[in-house]
Amino acid sequence: MKNYETERLILKPADLEDADFFLELYNLPSFIKHIGDRNLRTKEDAENYISNRFLPQIEKLGFGNYVVIHKELNEKIGAVGVFVREGIDVPDIGFSFFPDFEGKGYAYESAINLMEIVKTEFGIEKLSAMTSDENISSQRLIERLGLQFKKYVIFPDDNEELRYYEN
Repeated sequence: MKNYETERLILKPADLEDADFFLELYNLPSFIKHIGDRNLRTKEDAENYISNRFLPQIEKLGFGNYVVIHKELNEKIGAVGVFVREGIDVPDIGFSFFPDFEGKGYAYESAINLMEIVKTEFGIEKLSAMTSDENISSQRLIERLGLQFKKYVIFPDDNEELRYYEN
């Protein structure tokens, strides 16, 4: 898989070298509150998560989760991905950023770029997104990306109702 670039960002496919990054990102209080606890407690947990969740989709489909790197700072600032999930008919786009990099347009810049990539390179025209009711900033971003609220969904083995969007 290759890297993609925007004016300010590099989107690099997630790999095992990103274990420390995902361990930190996925344990942010905001990530756990709005996206969920992925039970990553050690670097080994993060490596296993990448190996079992991210890499198989990347190898099978050619796209997946990307680490977002700020060009000027040469720093990993967040992640954006398009995921094919069991029980969801439409691939979904998701994003998470470190608090210092929220509200600066990086999530929109990386997500709109990835939407164009999966459309032009992989033929994926229809995308979905899900977020909790209280995550207003994600709802605004999802709508800015051109997705509209359709219904509430509950994943198997979960009891939280999520807002489901599609374009």
